Amino acid sequence: MSERAVHIPDESKGAAPARGRLKGRRILIVGGGQMDIGEADTPIGNGRAMSLLFAREGASVAIADRDEKAAAATVSLIEKENGQAFAITADVTKEDDVVRMVDEAVKGLGDLDGLVLNVGIGAGGPWLEGTSAEMWDRVFAVNIKSHMLTVKAALPKLAEGSSVVFISSIAGMTAGSRLPAYDASKAGIAGLCRHVAFEGARRCIRANVVAPGLMDTSIGRLASRGRPNRASTPVPLGRQGTGWETAYATLFLLSEESAYITGQTIAVDGGLTGL
Repeated sequence: MSERAVHIPDESKGAAPARGRLKGRRILIVGGGQMDIGEADTPIGNGRAMSLLFAREGASVAIADRDEKAAAATVSLIEKENGQAFAITADVTKEDDVVRMVDEAVKGLGDLDGLVLNVGIGAGGPWLEGTSAEMWDRVFAVNIKSHMLTVKAALPKLAEGSSVVFISSIAGMTAGSRLPAYDASKAGIAGLCRHVAFEGARRCIRANVVAPGLMDTSIGRLASRGRPNRASTPVPLGRQGTGWETAYATLFLLSEESAYITGQTIAVDGGLTGL
């Protein structure tokens, strides 16, 4: 039997030409750095791919991350392509940091009409037996409390017609990660998103969720180290996804192309949840 053909377009590789889809937009990306996992040639992560893509498409971007060097490295990549970006260092589990982060983004960008929340951890032992109360609280502080604090601070300052995108995971839609705190916190993001969409609707502020599946990113590879069989999960489209594919789905939801979409979840998973 011949080997199955796998289609990987230029968009999936971050090699497609820019089309000006976010021209003039001002976007804060929370979690726009990238974790160093000790590999020489790690694939690009969701946060860095989004940051680069949005700048290529004409947006001015504020890159927030708790790791100052990671945020600065993303800004450097954008500036090499003549894009507009600056870095903000913040720990979004701390409310004072969140308020400062949003204020710095508004001041640096001149206004704010796009917000992406790309922060999350998967921690603790497997199954309920391996889940401690302390680790449960830590995961929820990072994965959902930080999102609440950020949208609480940002919503009053977002321009009319803005878009908010939460980066979640298909773990919030279907079981399988074996990490109860992770699954539960990711499911909670959908509920928070629906509230933000409801509260923001009077000013035409939209909120949606992008839920990546098995992605070949730095975080994805780190997860596969802990659970090696993750990498061999059969995906209907025949491969793992890329950070660029998360970025393009998010780009659509930030752009005016999705002006009548709010309170929804888009799975970027090669068919895992649907098929």
